[in-house]
Amino acid sequence: MKVVQTELDGVLIIEPDVFGDDRGCFFESWQLNRYREHGIDEDFVQDNVSCSVKNVLRGLHFQHPHEQGKLVQALKGEVFDVAVDIRPGSPGFRKWFGTRLSEENRRQLYVPPGFAHGFVVLSDEAVFSYKCTDFYLPGHDRSILYSDPGIGIEWPVKKPLLSDKDAAAPLLCDMDESLLPVFDSGDGSRSV
Repeated sequence: MKVVQTELDGVLIIEPDVFGDDRGCFFESWQLNRYREHGIDEDFVQDNVSCSVKNVLRGLHFQHPHEQGKLVQALKGEVFDVAVDIRPGSPGFRKWFGTRLSEENRRQLYVPPGFAHGFVVLSDEAVFSYKCTDFYLPGHDRSILYSDPGIGIEWPVKKPLLSDKDAAAPLLCDMDESLLPVFDSGDGSRSV
């Protein structure tokens, strides 16, 4: 498997080894020791699958407290997947990274705790899988507006289909910082 560090610290692209022949293919979508060797030393506690049609945009979602790291992939179809650093004080604060995940490229994206996550469906339909490092807790579920100009994500869809909740999400600059994840610089100091 190949692991690529993106320009956002901790956000990783994983390209699993895929074995295929005329019958189909096989690949490991998660193997504890192999992923730990590449720095993803997480205890995943919940797996989720969403099914969406073309132009559906889900996000930008995060949880605080009880931040969730996510290992995501498209099992069917194609999505444009995005991670945004929303930790005030982080060198990457408000920066985003996006990549295409598809059933053809078999790529995964690891989104660490402290980042918002979202995706938009590019194919007619998509089945999207994500492993989470903490349980979903509705009282801690938060959203940021997908089109926040302070973040400036270049979505490949002009008129996405949104849930009412995602359409009404606030801008990052309008959120109380107590509702955002904490940045840990690694030297013992923390920013909020």
